[in-house]
Amino acid sequence: MSAPTPMMAQYLAMRKSLPADIILFYRLGDFYEMFFEDAKNAAPIMNVALTKRGGTPMCGVPYHAAQNYIARLLKANKRVAIAEQTSAPQPGKIVEREIARILSPGSIDDLTLLDDQRPNYLVALSKTGKNHGLAAIDHTTGEFIIAEFTEPALLLDELARISPSEIIIPDHQISDFSANHPHALPYDGYTFLPEHAVDFLKNHFNVHSLDGFGCAELHAASSAAGAALHYLVHQLRRPCEHLLPPRVLENDKHVLIDAASQRNLDLTESRSGKNHTLLAVLDRTATPMGGRLLRSWLLHPLRDLDTLTARQATIASLLAEPFLLSKARESLKNIRDIERTTSRLSQNSGNPRDLQSLTVSLQNIPPLKEILLPLLKDHTAVVTKLHPLPDLLETLETALVEEPPAQIKDGNIIRDGHSAELDELRSASRSGKDWIARLQADERKRTGIDSLKIKFNNVFGYFIEITKTHIEKVPDDYTRKQTMANAERYITPALKEMENKVLGAEERSKQLEYELFLQLRQAVVENLKELQETAAAIAEIDTLCALAETAQLHRHTRPTLTQGTELIIENGRHPVLEQTLTDTKFVPNDTELLPESSRLQILTGPNMAGKSTYIRQLALITLMAQIGAYVPADSATIGLTDRIFCRVGASDDISRGQSTFMVEMSETALILNHATEKSLVILDEIGRGTATFDGLSIAWAVAEHLHDETKCRTLFATHYHELTDLANTRDAVVNCNVAVREWNEEIIFLHKILPGSADKSYGIQVARLAGLPKPVLARAKSILSHLEMNSTKPTAKDKHPKPKTTKLEDSMPEANSPQMNLFDF
Repeated sequence: MSAPTPMMAQYLAMRKSLPADIILFYRLGDFYEMFFEDAKNAAPIMNVALTKRGGTPMCGVPYHAAQNYIARLLKANKRVAIAEQTSAPQPGKIVEREIARILSPGSIDDLTLLDDQRPNYLVALSKTGKNHGLAAIDHTTGEFIIAEFTEPALLLDELARISPSEIIIPDHQISDFSANHPHALPYDGYTFLPEHAVDFLKNHFNVHSLDGFGCAELHAASSAAGAALHYLVHQLRRPCEHLLPPRVLENDKHVLIDAASQRNLDLTESRSGKNHTLLAVLDRTATPMGGRLLRSWLLHPLRDLDTLTARQATIASLLAEPFLLSKARESLKNIRDIERTTSRLSQNSGNPRDLQSLTVSLQNIPPLKEILLPLLKDHTAVVTKLHPLPDLLETLETALVEEPPAQIKDGNIIRDGHSAELDELRSASRSGKDWIARLQADERKRTGIDSLKIKFNNVFGYFIEITKTHIEKVPDDYTRKQTMANAERYITPALKEMENKVLGAEERSKQLEYELFLQLRQAVVENLKELQETAAAIAEIDTLCALAETAQLHRHTRPTLTQGTELIIENGRHPVLEQTLTDTKFVPNDTELLPESSRLQILTGPNMAGKSTYIRQLALITLMAQIGAYVPADSATIGLTDRIFCRVGASDDISRGQSTFMVEMSETALILNHATEKSLVILDEIGRGTATFDGLSIAWAVAEHLHDETKCRTLFATHYHELTDLANTRDAVVNCNVAVREWNEEIIFLHKILPGSADKSYGIQVARLAGLPKPVLARAKSILSHLEMNSTKPTAKDKHPKPKTTKLEDSMPEANSPQMNLFDF
């Protein structure tokens, strides 16, 4: 095998320094090239041609379009190293290159590749004894969260909430995590060792212990945190000075919502579309920071009454001054993403446009603060965290041009008058170009060649171009530089001398502008703490203003929050449907769940009548109240809940080999094993996935357990009318039904919740609405009448009644009956 060329030897050395799974983008002129296995792996993902040169597989993408191709690789869960040229091409010398950065799904620094309304988390997981640790870092904002869980299910729920883009796990604990996290990346196990991880954290944050962060005793979480930080610094080679100290996510301070309940409540994602989520209808934030914070609030509702009351009071102050609220929101719209912009600049990856974006934001802080001070005169704590930073603003305003370029080293960043040295260089460059323009006019007059042009390119510099039809007119003092198909190019001693002056001035000018840009970026870094505090304050103000705006537009009211277990809603409305329904008007409903008399509500009624809507709206109203928001109701009194469970609908889990009924039972088991007296449980159609009497028995036992043992607030929607007999033996069970009206064998859904149980399910009428053929409907009515005549149900006399075991065929007509033949099924 022949020895590699110097360029390929450089590539191979660089490639060897990287983990095998990282794809190396190697800069060659105007392209990024990939070779060998990198090319084979990347080409199909990027949808580019895989070629060969000298037997070496290779592919490439244009430098200016690389961002789109890198995005495809990151979306495919790949990591990409960018090798940039660090020296200018010189004859006989290899261009120097170095790895400028390594990109991974959880550490993207290009804002165009990110959704500005959601965080981008890199997560590390660790296990110490029976405890599972989690560390989540959003490198784009500096947010650093850690948490520890005693149960794997709680860890999975938190991962569903934060939805990480990338997960790393210890390479010696793969078996502990791979089943639930098949796409997790194994990382050096020693970085997760508690001693190493804690030392790494202490050194990075320059502290003697982790006591001040509240995680000194959270060994699994600290292990994950140290490893996540090590991965960013050493594996991905990313600056991390902007990271905020770790914040402990304490389970007992938040309302816990398991992954299934998150899906069933359509909090941030919905199968009906992105506009049909609670986040979508509440998100009237004006800034990206506010949008991300509102998302976090919805996924982590609070249990602290004082904090929630303070948020309510702030919203009340905002609503009391609608004109000032409108002005504040208009001012907020002028503020850019300070959080991510500042982080980029502090990581040496920001550009002049990031500086300009920060300038615009700082310009709008003083007027915003002026509006907020009288508006929030009783809640000024958050306003005092807005830092106008007048010195930094003046520096940026006087230095930057109004519309700077995205590139750092191409010049045109700094205003005239900011630097005397730069002004002198620019003057020299401009005067030289004026001289060249005059020279072109003079040479046309001297030679009589009207088409004579003085041009410039990066290879030959300045030259005189003359078409071949005028070759005989070329003066003797012209020196031929290059022959073209239709023209000749020449230089003169005077032109060459001026070229040196112009190009020298331009080169020195660009270099000086780059140095001045670095000074501006450093000025931002020196104010990093104040900028991060300002961004956090704007996020909170924006979120509260958005919630106030929603309350104003949709007649939301301030709920009364208590430490009890009552739940009383007057004319409650579904916060999503009332905004998204277009053809019909939403019908409000009352709810009363009281600990001693009505904590378990059995809800019956036909399909399509609105049972699921009603029970979900109660969960959503409760959740909204526990982020401090106003709620869609005429009035509400809500005892704070510790967990919200929502078991709704039917779905299977093919990836785990679980049937619809198994998923239903697993979710029900989670509720029964973890619900407390302070919890809110929403159940829809328990037991419908199995045989009739099996299902009824399970539903009956589940309802009894929730009433007798757990004693939590429960809404239990069911088609098992037999369950309504529980109200005869259980003091705190009440029956309700969804009102319908019949008219000429048609049903009209009134969507109103009334006391008492439904007399029938109207399933055949609903089937008619769905379009079942008339013969099928007639046959179903015949079968139903015989089933109803011979039906059995559990007795309600005993405290724990047992359903009579009866075979379904026992309630059917005889096989030879003229009305029915079993063989007709």
